[in-house]
Order: sequence, then C-alpha cells, then structure tokens
Amino acid sequence: MTADAPRSLPDAPRTLPDGRPVPLTTGAERPMLESRLDFHRATLALKCSGLDDAQARTASAEPSALTPLGLVQHLAEVERNWFQRVFAGLDVPPVYEEETGYALDPGRGLGEALDVWRREIARGRELCAGRSLDDTGRITGGPMDGVEVSLRWVLVHLVEEHARHNGHADILRERIDGVTGA
Repeated sequence: MTADAPRSLPDAPRTLPDGRPVPLTTGAERPMLESRLDFHRATLALKCSGLDDAQARTASAEPSALTPLGLVQHLAEVERNWFQRVFAGLDVPPVYEEETGYALDPGRGLGEALDVWRREIARGRELCAGRSLDDTGRITGGPMDGVEVSLRWVLVHLVEEHARHNGHADILRERIDGVTGA
C-alpha cells in the first residue's frame, strides 16, 4: 500500500451504545441529511429518557422557563411547521394552544408530548417521501413571508434547530439529575 492509497476502515456501528443511530459520513446528500436529523431527534429522546413528569417540567435557571417538556412540544411544532405548512403548503393548526409549543399544560405529560412529537416526525416523512431535495415550499408569515425554500434547506434548518435545542436539553438534564454527555 502506498502512502497515497486510501485506507479501508472497518464498518462503523449502525447505532451507538446508547441506541442512537450513527449518522452517515459518506454517500448521497439526502440520506446524509436525514441520518443527521434522525441522530439529533434520537438525542432529544435520549435526553428525556428516564425523566418523570415533574422532572420534565423543571426549568433550567431563572429567569428562563425552558423545560424538557417544553422543548419536546416546541420541536413538535417545528416539525409540523416546516414539513406540513412550509414544504407541503398545508393549512394545519398549531399542535398546541400557542404556536411555539413551550407553554405547559398541567394535564399533559412527557409521554404524551413525545408521542405527539413522533407523530409529527412520521407525518413529515410521509410528506417528503419521493420528493426531491430541490422541490420547494413557501414560508407564510413572519419576517420571511413569501420566501421560497427547498426541501434541502428545510432539512438543514431542522438539523440546526434540533442541534441547538439538544444543547439546551444537555443543560436542563444536568440541572435536573446530573446526567451529562451525548
């Protein structure tokens, strides 16, 4: 083997020891984007695993009211907004009473919120199946009203959104019970 010859590495594990899928590092663009988004979705679920409903309602630090439950609800709204409203052009109501999803309802627990979030993910996948990364949707409302965005842009944005909130979830989880990592 010469110094310039590529080296073969053993196949990477398909999941990490904690059960999260390993994102693709090579290959076609769409599977790489989708695998990175799935990794971040699984990271949020991991950050919430083992929390009871009281812990899921624990805020990070004053003055913030950010909670793990609020993050899950917010990301359900994010999934619905970008895949259903923007990309597919559907006129669907907010998942929760207010459009950010952060507000907590005393009757809603973490398990229910995670189920709703997973349903929003599944619906987004259905709407994107068979569509090209170059297919577009249009933002309605807000400062970017009328801007056309591709499915590629939406997937990149969702990776960014989940990654940002996973950082928040790291801090929340450490405050709640000292669990760190992932």
